[in-house]
Amino acid sequence: MESKLQELTSRIYREGIEKASAEAAQIKEQASREAAEMLENARREAHRIVEEAQKEAEELRRNVSNEIRMSTRQAMAALRQQITELITARMVEGPVKDAFDDREFIKKLIETIIKNWQSQNNGQGMTVILPPAEEKELGAWLETKGRQLLTAGLEVVYDEKTGKGFRIGPADKSYIISFTEEDFANFFRAYLRPRTIKLLYGGE
Repeated sequence: MESKLQELTSRIYREGIEKASAEAAQIKEQASREAAEMLENARREAHRIVEEAQKEAEELRRNVSNEIRMSTRQAMAALRQQITELITARMVEGPVKDAFDDREFIKKLIETIIKNWQSQNNGQGMTVILPPAEEKELGAWLETKGRQLLTAGLEVVYDEKTGKGFRIGPADKSYIISFTEEDFANFFRAYLRPRTIKLLYGGE
C-alpha cells in the first residue's frame, strides 16, 4: 500500500513537473516570438523614421537649392539692370545736357518745329511754353524770330513746371508736345537700353 502511494506521488510529481516545464517552454516560446515581433516592428519603425528624415532632408536641400538659384538669378538680373542703367545714363545724360545747355541748339529746334508747323497748319497759331529762367534769352528771341516765322501768331508762356527745354503746341492748347532735357534723356535711354543689353549680355 505504501509502495503504491509512493508511486502515485512520484507520478503526480513528474506529471506536475512535465506540465510546468511544458507551460514554461510555451511561455518562453511565446515571449521569444513576441520579443522578435516587437524587435522587427521597432526595426521597421526605425527604418521608416530614417526614410522620412532622409526624404525631408532631401526636400529641404532641394528647396534651399532652388531658393539659392532663384535669389542668385534675381540678384544677377538686378545687377545687370543696374549696370545697363548706369552705362545708358552715362551715354545719354552728358550729351543731352550739353545739347540743352546750348541755346543755339534749342533755338534751331524751335525754329524747325515752327517752320514745319507753318507749312502744315497755315492759319493756326502756336503756343510755346518755357521755364521762367529762359525769359530773357529764349523768350526775347521768340518774341521777334518766332513771330517772323509764324504769321498766324505765337504765344510765349512761362511755367515753373517746365524743365530745361520747352513745350509746344497749337494755340488752343488742345495738345502739348514736350521737348525738355528729361524727355530727351528718357527717350534715348529707352532707345539705347535694349542695344546696351545686347552689347553687354548677347541679347539675353
